[in-house]
Amino acid sequence: MRTTIRVIALACAWLLAACITPPTHDAGTTFVVVRHAEKADDDPRDPSLSETGHARAQRLVQRLSGENLVAAYATDYWRTQQTVAPAARARGIAVETYDARQPATQLATRMKATHHHGAILIAGHSNTVPDIVSALCDCTANPMPDDEYDRISIVRIAGDGSATLEVLHDGAGAGSQ
Repeated sequence: MRTTIRVIALACAWLLAACITPPTHDAGTTFVVVRHAEKADDDPRDPSLSETGHARAQRLVQRLSGENLVAAYATDYWRTQQTVAPAARARGIAVETYDARQPATQLATRMKATHHHGAILIAGHSNTVPDIVSALCDCTANPMPDDEYDRISIVRIAGDGSATLEVLHDGAGAGSQ
């Protein structure tokens, strides 16, 4: 009888602790932040991707094949939507839209609060990606020139909330920032 009561008491204590423990990022939380791929000349305000850009978006699918992609985000511009669409489609997930004018710290706070596991793909623009990466990792990301399309920033969030940043370049090898 005492053993049963102890088991029940331990189970209750464990359940109570689980209820009051704040959510943490498990070791598998990864934010993959990219700039949209190369754009076409079809619309000066909201161009689609060029042939080269579509090829880069397809390579992104392969680059993420080993990741547990659980969400994909893009601004409401064609070029960002088309950059993440193939990867999202391959995983059967919808591309969610975020406001490109939203402060990066706000976006990062929302992403960290919403996602506690898996890989999250975020596509932005040359003038927003470095700020998004910096806000996610609480570090400094290098500025992005207007002609750079191949940078892939990977921010991994550990269970204790600490973050690491790895920067890769599509087709140009890997490097750290």
